[in-house]
Amino acid sequence: MMKKFSIFAAGLLSVAAIGAAIAHESENPAVKARTSIMQLYAFNLGTLGGMAKGETEYDAEAATRAANNLVVLTQIDQSAMWPAGSDNVSDPSTRALPAIWENFPDVAAKGQVMADAAVAMQAAARQDVEALKGAMGNLGGACSACHKAYRAPKD
Repeated sequence: MMKKFSIFAAGLLSVAAIGAAIAHESENPAVKARTSIMQLYAFNLGTLGGMAKGETEYDAEAATRAANNLVVLTQIDQSAMWPAGSDNVSDPSTRALPAIWENFPDVAAKGQVMADAAVAMQAAARQDVEALKGAMGNLGGACSACHKAYRAPKD
Protein backbone atom coordinates (compact mmCIF):
# COMPACT_ATOMS: atom_id res chain seq x y z
CA MET A 1 0.00 0.00 0.00
CA MET A 2 2.79 2.42 0.93
CA LYS A 3 4.59 1.69 -2.34
CA LYS A 4 1.47 2.54 -4.36
CA PHE A 5 1.09 5.80 -2.41
CA SER A 6 4.75 6.69 -3.08
CA ILE A 7 4.30 6.08 -6.80
CA PHE A 8 1.09 8.13 -6.76
CA ALA A 9 2.81 10.98 -4.85
CA ALA A 10 5.75 10.93 -7.25
CA GLY A 11 3.31 11.10 -10.15
CA LEU A 12 1.53 14.09 -8.61
CA LEU A 13 4.85 15.86 -8.06
CA SER A 14 5.80 15.22 -11.69
CA VAL A 15 2.50 16.64 -12.94
CA ALA A 16 2.93 19.67 -10.66
CA ALA A 17 6.46 20.25 -11.95
CA ILE A 18 5.31 20.05 -15.56
CA GLY A 19 2.45 22.42 -14.78
CA ALA A 20 4.84 24.88 -13.15
CA ALA A 21 7.14 24.73 -16.16
CA ILE A 22 4.25 25.39 -18.52
CA ALA A 23 3.02 28.24 -16.32
CA HIS A 24 6.45 29.87 -16.56
CA GLU A 25 6.62 29.56 -20.34
CA SER A 26 6.26 32.88 -22.06
CA GLU A 27 3.37 33.62 -24.33
CA ASN A 28 5.54 36.07 -26.25
CA PRO A 29 6.65 34.36 -29.50
CA ALA A 30 9.90 36.34 -29.53
CA VAL A 31 10.82 35.09 -26.05
CA LYS A 32 9.85 31.53 -27.03
CA ALA A 33 12.04 31.74 -30.14
CA ARG A 34 15.11 33.07 -28.35
CA THR A 35 14.66 30.54 -25.56
CA SER A 36 14.65 27.83 -28.22
CA ILE A 37 17.86 29.23 -29.72
CA MET A 38 19.50 29.21 -26.28
CA GLN A 39 18.41 25.60 -25.74
CA LEU A 40 20.02 24.65 -29.06
CA TYR A 41 23.22 26.44 -28.03
CA ALA A 42 23.19 24.55 -24.73
CA PHE A 43 22.55 21.19 -26.38
CA ASN A 44 25.50 21.56 -28.76
CA LEU A 45 27.77 23.09 -26.12
CA GLY A 46 26.92 20.13 -23.91
CA THR A 47 28.20 17.74 -26.57
CA LEU A 48 31.46 19.65 -26.89
CA GLY A 49 31.81 20.27 -23.16
CA GLY A 50 31.32 16.61 -22.35
CA MET A 51 34.20 15.73 -24.66
CA ALA A 52 36.39 18.56 -23.35
CA LYS A 53 35.83 17.42 -19.74
CA GLY A 54 36.44 13.77 -20.61
CA GLU A 55 32.88 12.83 -19.62
CA THR A 56 32.32 11.40 -23.09
CA GLU A 57 34.81 10.00 -25.53
CA TYR A 58 36.10 12.42 -28.16
CA ASP A 59 34.34 11.82 -31.46
CA ALA A 60 35.52 14.07 -34.29
CA GLU A 61 32.31 13.58 -36.28
CA ALA A 62 30.00 14.42 -33.35
CA ALA A 63 32.19 17.34 -32.28
CA THR A 64 32.25 18.76 -35.80
CA ARG A 65 28.50 18.37 -36.11
CA ALA A 66 27.94 20.24 -32.82
CA ALA A 67 30.40 22.99 -33.81
CA ASN A 68 28.76 23.32 -37.24
CA ASN A 69 25.39 23.71 -35.51
CA LEU A 70 26.78 26.46 -33.29
CA VAL A 71 28.11 28.35 -36.31
CA VAL A 72 24.72 28.14 -37.99
CA LEU A 73 22.95 29.29 -34.82
CA THR A 74 25.21 32.35 -34.56
CA GLN A 75 24.33 33.26 -38.15
CA ILE A 76 20.58 33.39 -37.54
CA ASP A 77 19.23 36.93 -37.55
CA GLN A 78 17.84 37.12 -34.03
CA SER A 79 16.88 40.80 -34.10
CA ALA A 80 13.13 40.07 -34.11
CA MET A 81 13.60 37.85 -31.04
CA TRP A 82 14.69 40.76 -28.85
CA PRO A 83 11.89 43.36 -28.93
CA ALA A 84 11.93 46.07 -26.27
CA GLY A 85 9.77 45.10 -23.34
CA SER A 86 10.60 41.40 -23.50
CA ASP A 87 12.81 41.47 -20.41
CA ASN A 88 12.41 39.77 -17.04
CA VAL A 89 10.62 42.81 -15.58
CA SER A 90 7.86 42.57 -18.20
CA ASP A 91 7.89 38.79 -18.64
CA PRO A 92 8.91 36.66 -15.64
CA SER A 93 9.50 33.64 -17.88
CA THR A 94 12.72 35.17 -19.21
CA ARG A 95 15.99 35.95 -17.48
CA ALA A 96 16.90 38.69 -19.97
CA LEU A 97 17.72 41.86 -18.05
CA PRO A 98 16.42 45.28 -19.18
CA ALA A 99 20.09 46.32 -19.56
CA ILE A 100 20.14 44.50 -22.91
CA TRP A 101 18.05 47.22 -24.50
CA GLU A 102 20.06 49.98 -22.81
CA ASN A 103 23.30 48.79 -24.42
CA PHE A 104 22.38 46.79 -27.49
CA PRO A 105 25.66 47.61 -29.33
CA ASP A 106 27.55 45.81 -26.55
CA VAL A 107 25.19 42.83 -26.83
CA ALA A 108 25.80 42.73 -30.58
CA ALA A 109 29.57 42.90 -30.04
CA LYS A 110 29.37 40.02 -27.57
CA GLY A 111 27.31 38.10 -30.14
CA GLN A 112 30.07 38.62 -32.70
CA VAL A 113 32.66 37.28 -30.25
CA MET A 114 30.44 34.21 -29.85
CA ALA A 115 30.19 33.80 -33.62
CA ASP A 116 33.97 34.05 -33.97
CA ALA A 117 34.51 31.54 -31.16
CA ALA A 118 32.06 29.14 -32.84
CA VAL A 119 34.03 29.35 -36.10
CA ALA A 120 37.26 28.67 -34.19
CA MET A 121 35.57 25.68 -32.53
CA GLN A 122 34.46 24.44 -35.92
CA ALA A 123 38.12 24.22 -36.99
CA ALA A 124 39.29 22.74 -33.68
CA ALA A 125 36.53 20.16 -33.30
CA ARG A 126 37.66 18.09 -36.25
CA GLN A 127 41.32 18.04 -35.17
CA ASP A 128 41.56 16.31 -31.80
CA VAL A 129 40.42 16.58 -28.21
CA GLU A 130 43.28 18.91 -27.25
CA ALA A 131 42.33 21.40 -29.94
CA LEU A 132 38.69 21.11 -28.85
CA LYS A 133 39.67 21.81 -25.23
CA GLY A 134 41.64 24.87 -26.34
CA ALA A 135 38.70 26.30 -28.28
CA MET A 136 36.23 25.52 -25.51
CA GLY A 137 37.61 28.22 -23.23
CA ASN A 138 36.95 31.00 -25.72
CA LEU A 139 33.53 29.63 -26.60
CA GLY A 140 32.47 29.30 -22.96
CA GLY A 141 33.93 32.72 -22.21
CA ALA A 142 31.87 34.26 -25.00
CA CYS A 143 28.68 32.78 -23.54
CA SER A 144 29.59 33.84 -20.01
CA ALA A 145 30.44 37.41 -20.98
CA CYS A 146 26.91 38.02 -22.23
CA HIS A 147 25.18 36.02 -19.52
CA LYS A 148 27.05 37.76 -16.68
CA ALA A 149 26.12 41.18 -18.00
CA TYR A 150 22.63 40.59 -19.36
CA ARG A 151 21.00 37.54 -17.75
CA ALA A 152 19.42 37.41 -14.31
CA PRO A 153 20.56 34.58 -12.06
CA LYS A 154 18.27 31.59 -11.55
CA ASP A 155 15.87 31.96 -8.65
